[in-house]
Amino acid sequence: MKRLFVVYVFLLSLVQLVSAASAKEEADKAYQDNDFKGAIEKYEAILNAGDESADIYYNLGNSYFKDKNMAKAILNYERALLLNPGDSDTRFNLEMARSKTVDQIMPASEVFIVTWINALTNLMSESGWGRLGIISFILLLVGMVFYIFGNRIWVKKVGFISAFVLLLVTIFANVFAGRQKEELVIRNGAIIMSPTVTVKSTPDESGTDLFVLHEGTKVYIEDNSMTEWKEIRLEDGNKGWVQTKAIEVI
Repeated sequence: MKRLFVVYVFLLSLVQLVSAASAKEEADKAYQDNDFKGAIEKYEAILNAGDESADIYYNLGNSYFKDKNMAKAILNYERALLLNPGDSDTRFNLEMARSKTVDQIMPASEVFIVTWINALTNLMSESGWGRLGIISFILLLVGMVFYIFGNRIWVKKVGFISAFVLLLVTIFANVFAGRQKEELVIRNGAIIMSPTVTVKSTPDESGTDLFVLHEGTKVYIEDNSMTEWKEIRLEDGNKGWVQTKAIEVI
């Protein structure tokens, strides 16, 4: 009975895999044929079926870009980067889409070391840093073996230096993997989806108008406690309240 169940699960997984590959092939063909609306529909269907991947989000972002929907393009490029932050093509296309939006917000200046650490963290995804952490830890143990049991001075030195370097790599890999995991779980980034949004000083229509944002602008959710309103922060540090329906979480 157990064997039959295992075979059933295997066959079901195989069918789903083939079906997903076929759906992606159809979506890719629609894009290649310049049927961007058809490609969008097919890629969205793949995501709705639960087959989430950086590749699908990237292709969907490209389809929206070609269809001149910059807000949706930016949203999907951002989602692709959450899953594969080290992809240079996605980052390039994201900047291209951002350059076509109305709001050109300059990020607040930050200390060089923070910028450097963020760039280093985004070289790989959570799983990539996790794999590097595991590999470096195994090699660390090998280095310790050489240091402890080596019968020559140079072997002990190589083992000790290697173990020390690999210890640092293991620590940083785990820290960076944790940061990437936090990005995936919390998801406090969002994109303005309405053509124009008036940011308020309070979560109420009667609140004072602070400034206006346009579709495609990235914001960060500061207060997520209310259903109808969210407090948001721009990359330049400005804050205010917008209606929930005006944004979509990355």
